[in-house]
Amino acid sequence: MDLKAIEIFHELARSGSIRQTADAFGVSPTAVARQLDKIEHSFGAALVERTPRGVRLTAAGEVLAAKSTQIARDIHLAQQMINDLKGLRSGSVSLHVNGAASSSILAPALAAFSADHPNLHIEVTVTSAKGALDAVATGLTDIAVTMFAPPDSRVETRFRTAVRHEPILSPDHPLAAQSQITIADLARTPLALPDRSFGVRRALDARFRAAGAGQAEPAFTTSSLELQKELGRRGSALLILPQMTVQREIEAGSLVMRPLEARQRIETLLELSHPISRQQSFAARRLLEFLDSFLRREFPTEGVRQSAPV
Repeated sequence: MDLKAIEIFHELARSGSIRQTADAFGVSPTAVARQLDKIEHSFGAALVERTPRGVRLTAAGEVLAAKSTQIARDIHLAQQMINDLKGLRSGSVSLHVNGAASSSILAPALAAFSADHPNLHIEVTVTSAKGALDAVATGLTDIAVTMFAPPDSRVETRFRTAVRHEPILSPDHPLAAQSQITIADLARTPLALPDRSFGVRRALDARFRAAGAGQAEPAFTTSSLELQKELGRRGSALLILPQMTVQREIEAGSLVMRPLEARQRIETLLELSHPISRQQSFAARRLLEFLDSFLRREFPTEGVRQSAPV
């Protein structure tokens, strides 16, 4: 059994489609089927069941799929390290972030990094905080940037800093005339918030309950940062976001920030995490260092200098 067969099976398990797998490798569906037959013969077990919608993994296929993910990742890392030795300085690096706010904070850093390293491909996946940490711990990604992340001893934190989520609103909004905003104010105004899978939504619900206001019932539920900002600019809703994610709009005068009163503030940690012991490629190391420097410039008085357990 060759490595190509493992790579093809890995893609087949991911996509659930022989045709999509064939397209990904630039081969015919017949060639994919032959590779599947070969790998099933090697293991002496059926790995997939064919269905009208594609293929479904058998129990044996699930076992191999779990292992093939790590095998594919190890092969990719080996290729990256060989490229490093050859001085090619090319390849790819993967980054998992949770929530649109995290990705918005990182956008300037990723743009600058790409300009400095045009031959490196950056793959960014937006997921939950737990999903991002799981991806780092299991080798599915190189780096995680998270907010509202649960403690996880499987990863190491390169940088962390406190980030406050504040009310963001149109300068024409009635509450913009106030020096600060209360939960009671929020309970009486239309909000645009992400769903309860997001940490900021759960944190806001907790503030509502503590104030005896039940839980937040937004006029708009969306995880799209751009849609939230547009609703805010139009005065249709008030947002709860880190100020940094809307700094451009604040400077342009289309949005303003008014703080929550001190006892009701929503503060969490922004954390830059990486594997504890797994060797990383040149690209991953370079991006980790770049993001670390960027975050320290943006948050100059906070953070941890050395790596520290989450």
